[in-house]
Amino acid sequence: MERVKCLIIGSGPAGYTAAIYASRAGLTPVLYEGLQPGGQLTTTTIIENFPGYPQGVDANQMMGDFRAQAEHFGTDVRFGIVTGVDFTKRPFIITVDDEKTLEADAVIIATGATAKYLGLESETKFRGMGVSACATCDGFFYRGKDVAVVGGGDTACEEAAYLASLCRKVYMIVRRDVLRASVAMQERVKSLENVEILWESQTEEILGDAMGVTGARLVRKSGEKFEIKIDGFFLAIGHHPVTEVFKDYIQTDKEGYIITEGKSSRTNVEGVFAAGDVMDPHYRQAIVAAASGCRAAMDAEKYLNTL
Repeated sequence: MERVKCLIIGSGPAGYTAAIYASRAGLTPVLYEGLQPGGQLTTTTIIENFPGYPQGVDANQMMGDFRAQAEHFGTDVRFGIVTGVDFTKRPFIITVDDEKTLEADAVIIATGATAKYLGLESETKFRGMGVSACATCDGFFYRGKDVAVVGGGDTACEEAAYLASLCRKVYMIVRRDVLRASVAMQERVKSLENVEILWESQTEEILGDAMGVTGARLVRKSGEKFEIKIDGFFLAIGHHPVTEVFKDYIQTDKEGYIITEGKSSRTNVEGVFAAGDVMDPHYRQAIVAAASGCRAAMDAEKYLNTL
């Protein structure tokens, strides 16, 4: 059976950064990329808020650069999905693609989180062409334009308020007749003149052409259908951390995000660390994920030095 000193699960900014630091520390890491090499970031287009790219950078190119840097310092990057773990034994037992089994002295979990979508065909069709799950990432591209935000919780209100500072008009598409957000966030959104809340409404279809999103067809609870003209469609109905395979061993919060000790990357299992969106329900930014990947590699190095 193959024995790995430091195993990294996931390949977004957190996983690749952890690999860079672990490689330079001489931990000879092995990284499994998972189902989506490059992580959730690759579902967007141009990244303009990551330091070092004054003209912006294509998201896939940036993740390619991260990967190349990790490989340059010696990371063994492999395509494969971790389908099983046993964290009760030392070394840990990891199963990949339901076939290959290996042992690992330390594990860094960087599997990220996936945005929740409505499940519409048109949503998939226009993803990256007007459909986004991150207003902070993509809102700038809609400066002076009309957009819609789906959701009624704190995240949706935060996204709507942020977009209202950039866009001409922001529609909030709310399924219920009330917002689920905190009172403070509700008041903030309702006070914004360019935010219009469409109560008891759901999206039936996102409309567009070869250039991207042009509108949305909505249906009210009463059955009435109507259309709005928009340039951007933002999902704010939550994220789902990719933690199912670890749930029998790793402590998570009620939403499934991995709980770490204080400001460290340590989980409740000694020798298992977490980085990136899989343990961060608040910021969900590439720069934050990368920083947490650095922390995880340094924590793993410290742990391995005690063995």
